[in-house]
Amino acid sequence: MIDKMHIGALISRHSVDVEAGRLRFFAKATGQADARYTDLAAAEAAGYPGLPVPPTFLFCLEMESPNPRAMIERLNIDIGKVLHGQQHFEYHRMAYAGERLTFETRVADIYDKKGGALEFVVRETRVTDAKGDPVADLRSTIVVRNS
Repeated sequence: MIDKMHIGALISRHSVDVEAGRLRFFAKATGQADARYTDLAAAEAAGYPGLPVPPTFLFCLEMESPNPRAMIERLNIDIGKVLHGQQHFEYHRMAYAGERLTFETRVADIYDKKGGALEFVVRETRVTDAKGDPVADLRSTIVVRNS
């Protein structure tokens, strides 16, 4: 069983610069046809101060922590037993190319079902801008199969 003493533990804290080239590549790779995500003139014509961050791109930046496996390692979870359970994004404001964002990730909850055959680990990441103002909250759940 995963020890619940880890609930609330800080897993990582890192900052990342949002690069326009990476935003364009992500938009293209995910089939985003809206020119606001790839063309600065189109973004500005739509009223944006720069290239906006496409939906779900913050997850890519979250994975740029010095150790993306920090939670798995800290909780001593066998990666071969892990399933993706759920992912949720709550945006407080749009992020743009050229910003420096900080990601702070914590273990939000640990619980089990089916008599411990399935364990769930909920991870929450707060994304803030250079002033410390909230940009987004990311929440994901992994499922660990113990049977």
